[in-house]
Amino acid sequence: MNATIAAIIPTNLSARLTLHIIHANLAKGFRGGERQTVLLIKALAGKPGVSSQTLVCQPDSPLRSELSTTPGVRFVSARHQLAGHRQAGRTDLVHAHDAKAVHWAWLHRRFLATPYLITRRVDTPVKRRFSNRLFYRNAQRCVALSSVIADNIQPLSPYPVVKIPSAFTSFTTSPKVAQDFRARYPDRFLVGHAGALVDRHKGQRVLIDAARRLQRSQPDMLFVFFGRGEDETTLKQESADLDNVVWAGFKPDLGHYLAALDVFAFPSRNEGLGSVLLDAMKAEVPIVASQTGGIPDIIHHGKTGLLFPSGDAETLSRHLVSLRDKALRLTLAQNATQQLSQYTPEAMANSYMDLYLSIAQHPNH
Repeated sequence: MNATIAAIIPTNLSARLTLHIIHANLAKGFRGGERQTVLLIKALAGKPGVSSQTLVCQPDSPLRSELSTTPGVRFVSARHQLAGHRQAGRTDLVHAHDAKAVHWAWLHRRFLATPYLITRRVDTPVKRRFSNRLFYRNAQRCVALSSVIADNIQPLSPYPVVKIPSAFTSFTTSPKVAQDFRARYPDRFLVGHAGALVDRHKGQRVLIDAARRLQRSQPDMLFVFFGRGEDETTLKQESADLDNVVWAGFKPDLGHYLAALDVFAFPSRNEGLGSVLLDAMKAEVPIVASQTGGIPDIIHHGKTGLLFPSGDAETLSRHLVSLRDKALRLTLAQNATQQLSQYTPEAMANSYMDLYLSIAQHPNH
């Protein structure tokens, strides 16, 4: 059990409750937070203490197809924070998974007296306006993915903030897909990146800068970008003169491709945790990542990966050259894999389950 949770949960939980849970995620797209919402709901499905789960989401949310075959899950449509409350009804608690859902959960408490908890997934500071202070102050618990997020939201909550990290994706890799992908680029050292193509967040320009610096000294090093996003066209134009950059597009089955890489590079400018790093660890690929947000919670420099200052393409380039050392890559990957038991979907679900039970037993504390 998470140590922070253990400190706030009563010891007399032998009489387990049966919970009816509402999950609220009003995001219109499908990014890391939505993937973690799916992983949690699937891991909770069928647990002895969970009677049912309701997901409040957009009518056309990709979450619906992702969870369509998950037993015990029903869907309620909500295009905005005022919608879906009557259909969702009163349950034991509401779990808010994104910023709009926080407002929805607060309103649901006002309408139906249902306690709620908030999971904060990003490391950008919460704006200290009156509404946000109200929403966080009235939550029965706040959860942070990482230490930096916990430090940011603790002043807003009257209770100790609980730290529950993301989980890796439970994918099954296909060796053939990885082999076929590598076969497209024979005798190349593949440096891969995956994430929304939004530079102000994921920092793809830093990696493009590194590719430019290394194109002559490391001619066999190939930089492969997976993903799509609002900066896609611009980033492709800016790297059009580089013959060591490949744009591989969005891959829903990314796990198959991670195993094809020699190194996974993650140059984010801000990051709550970076759950794709856990997927890279699971694929046994060594990691070089920026030292920002919650990334240092899971990447320990020189042990489970290499870190560089955010935006520092020169240091990133040096780290990539050092990772030509096969022994170093193997050591980092092995060390990272050994810590993955902390980041399974089951471990995440168990931590949330303990928290849910605490709230259900003491909804006003």
